Amino acid sequence: MLPGNYTHVSEFVIVGFPGLHPSYFQLMAWFFFCIYVCTILGNFLLVGLFVLERSLQKPMYIIMLSLSLSDIGFATVALPKVIARWWWDDGRISFHTCLFQKQMIHYFGTLNSLIMMTMAMDRYLAICHPLRYSMLMTNRTMTGLTVFSWILMNMFHYPKKLFLCFISQKVGFCGPNRILHAYCDTVSLNILACSNIEQITEKSYGLAMFVLLAPFTFIIFSYIHIIVSVMRIANAQGRMKTFSTCATQSFIILLYYIPRFVVYSTPFIPKLIIPIDFRIGLTLLYSLLPPVANPFIYCFRTKEIKAILVRWVHGWKKNITEQSKPNTIAVITR
Repeated sequence: MLPGNYTHVSEFVIVGFPGLHPSYFQLMAWFFFCIYVCTILGNFLLVGLFVLERSLQKPMYIIMLSLSLSDIGFATVALPKVIARWWWDDGRISFHTCLFQKQMIHYFGTLNSLIMMTMAMDRYLAICHPLRYSMLMTNRTMTGLTVFSWILMNMFHYPKKLFLCFISQKVGFCGPNRILHAYCDTVSLNILACSNIEQITEKSYGLAMFVLLAPFTFIIFSYIHIIVSVMRIANAQGRMKTFSTCATQSFIILLYYIPRFVVYSTPFIPKLIIPIDFRIGLTLLYSLLPPVANPFIYCFRTKEIKAILVRWVHGWKKNITEQSKPNTIAVITR
């Protein structure tokens, strides 16, 4: 327990959906377990493809690798505890673990925002400046941008973490310890605080809006230019293909940003009340759907990865066939 005059809580309890009937606990546990497994397998498969296939070691897939590692980190921090909450009806989480989970969730969420901005920049250069793309966006450049994103988030996150830990000591938690959420986050913990945190909440909101809106503005700017460039393409088939790719990517980007803005802004919008179960569901939607969908949206739909996966499957079948031939001959000989 952090030292402080007002903190008397040694652990919190993750409630999940307050209105969920206990008879649905196992179903929810299996649902989120499947999401976690799909997220881990899909993103680790992409990591394996990148490591084993030299043909994929180029700028577009370098940023995809960074996104996959970030998604794996987010899912691993957020999901195991909520699965345990509904699987074994165990929502208890220690004070320190809750603060750590909150910091890591905000860290990976901020990192993903910066990664998606880098992705938008990559697509902007590839579509709007195709002749200069290979010169401007090299493997070294993209690797540098990716490493810079992780380092920048650490530099940005560390003083923020110290500030929030200091605030946690000063704010204090006097007794209520039931977190009306699927994991620990700033909004849910602020509700449990027993002192006036209005100024802290406003500063946290301003910081969150900056982290969201700055990359989002750049992404919108990039996609506007992409759309203008695509409209100039004479080939209708090329336009449709590019629009199809951009539409699916835009859907995930909008799903990441718009619901976040709504959830974060609700306490500051008068007369706007969102039911707690709906807020939790909306948060889980924008938090967990992109990590499980990103490998399929950005990578597994590309011709290169499809060809590699087909080659792997054919090679696997060929090995099985070759291994079974000696056994078949031996049986016939007998």
